Amino acid sequence: AMKNGQLKPAYNLQYGVEVSFIVWAGVYQNTTDTRTLIPFLEDFQEYIGTRSRNIIADAGYESEENYLYLRDKGQASYIKPNNYEISKKRKWKNDIGRRENMVYLAGEDVYLCAEGKCLSAVGTRRTKSAGGYISEKTLYACAACRGCERKGQCIHGNHSKIQLEERVKRLEVSKVFQREREENLARIRSTEGILLRMNRSIQVEGAFAQIKENFGFRRFLTRGQESVLGEAILLALAHNVLRLYEKIQRDTVGRHLIALKEAG
Repeated sequence: AMKNGQLKPAYNLQYGVEVSFIVWAGVYQNTTDTRTLIPFLEDFQEYIGTRSRNIIADAGYESEENYLYLRDKGQASYIKPNNYEISKKRKWKNDIGRRENMVYLAGEDVYLCAEGKCLSAVGTRRTKSAGGYISEKTLYACAACRGCERKGQCIHGNHSKIQLEERVKRLEVSKVFQREREENLARIRSTEGILLRMNRSIQVEGAFAQIKENFGFRRFLTRGQESVLGEAILLALAHNVLRLYEKIQRDTVGRHLIALKEAG
């Protein structure tokens, strides 16, 4: 966070919630949620000695590395893809330049554009994430773009020094990521996935709303990662006591999930 030109210490607070109770807390200096998932779950498992069967998380936690980690640990991911909401929009669905709107022929390993022309694999390249994870991407290119009347709709990016007439359509695809995303997408669209994601929204967002709005807690009072974590744990304990009281009053102590029809 920046204020008056001076760098102020800032932390990324993560809470893990189950049955409306905060069961684990972590404080990180990573600005993005993506890189907090694995250390958070590793710390939880090391301390508790067990792993949760399902991991339900918002779009900020989606990455190839996270998908493979959960698969390796035998945990089912229910992570909203980061393009999930925008992919529902008409503009996205009508964009012929997007890989998602092309036909993929797995046997031939080619994509077919809106004009039925092939984008074939022409090579691979490796990329390394900020956390050091290496992903392999397959490069696809079309050899029949010249003279296509729809090239302006298909090839995006207005900063290329090459004239549009000379450019060809290219794609970069991580096959591993796309496989994991598709399997994950099938889970979140299932009846169980819809139920779990709805409860994640109610329980996790509710926990932060309780702390920020009801408790009026907007800024940590101490400095240093360890001290800030101590504050986060105290806040979590206060939240859990209130949640337990509410459950006792409503006689819902033994209930884990809110049904879809109740939320509706």
